[in-house]
Amino acid sequence: MLQDAVETGASDIFIISGRPLCYKINHRMVNRSEEKLTPAVTRKVILEIYELAGNRNPNHFLEHGDDDFSFSLKGVARFRISTYLQRGSLAAVIRVVTFSLPDPKLIGIPQEVMDLANYKKGLVLVTGPAGSGKSTTLACLIDSINSRRSAHIITLEDPIEFLHGHKKSIVSQREIPTDTASYVVALRAALRQSPDVILLGEMRDYETINIAMTAAETGHLVFSTLHTVGAVKTIDRIIDAFPPAQQGQIRIQLSMTLQAVVSQQLIPTLDGRLVPAFEIMLCNSAVSNMIRESKIHQIETVIFSSSGEGMLSMDASILGLYKKGIISAQNAISYSTSPDLMAKRLTKQS
Repeated sequence: MLQDAVETGASDIFIISGRPLCYKINHRMVNRSEEKLTPAVTRKVILEIYELAGNRNPNHFLEHGDDDFSFSLKGVARFRISTYLQRGSLAAVIRVVTFSLPDPKLIGIPQEVMDLANYKKGLVLVTGPAGSGKSTTLACLIDSINSRRSAHIITLEDPIEFLHGHKKSIVSQREIPTDTASYVVALRAALRQSPDVILLGEMRDYETINIAMTAAETGHLVFSTLHTVGAVKTIDRIIDAFPPAQQGQIRIQLSMTLQAVVSQQLIPTLDGRLVPAFEIMLCNSAVSNMIRESKIHQIETVIFSSSGEGMLSMDASILGLYKKGIISAQNAISYSTSPDLMAKRLTKQS
């Protein structure tokens, strides 16, 4: 099953009783047989997956109803597993992660995004909805640093997806909760492990955000993700995570440490693939002042008017894909941040 999923180009495998074995291929659900899975079959398959994953103990999952882990199958791929109980039966969603890191150019990551690997300190955020390719973008950035710089890179992930070998850098990859108890514990420890670059899988809460910003402030380069769409919503989300009395101080801190916010989403192409569209905000003096003075809503105007500095608005990225004949007009409109304005632009194009 796992090998078949890799060979057919599936991104996810769904093992759920009451329906056939299903793959997600280019964001479309594809049944692999007509036969519906029974609770007994899903239980058997999922427990066999636990055996494949180094005989991982399934008792925690069976008692609590949820589990997340990852494992590699030699010569096939790496898999990220989320198991859960649904209506009393065992179910799993398996993400397929290839061993080899993709070529950024081939998967459509622009050079402006890859240039973020050149920063030596500060906070760089890659944001977007679940399944938008954030992990892939971050893996490409880490690989770029690993290939070109002599540094200590620490990644804190839940679970580890892409495996990085040691190239010019030393890469320490820590999985939560296998290697360390939590993001907060691991992040505090990382500051004592002589890091140059820290990849934080997700900024989940106030405490994690606070330590990540301190790390960025003390001369480290910190990469992380948020499930937000757009730079404005990302900055608002970070500030809102803090109590009102601290928000003024956090705005000042963020204006000094934030280097860039990249927001991305995957859009279906005309030939049935998926292509990423990006918004890129670089924290220049104008953006820093807007964050400090709580004028965050004005940042979109700066992004729109600063393309010469390497910034890119989401709608400009989408329009570029449409002009190249990669995506349809319908998808250009439905994925844009301003559908009415995009419809007018497309009318002018035609």
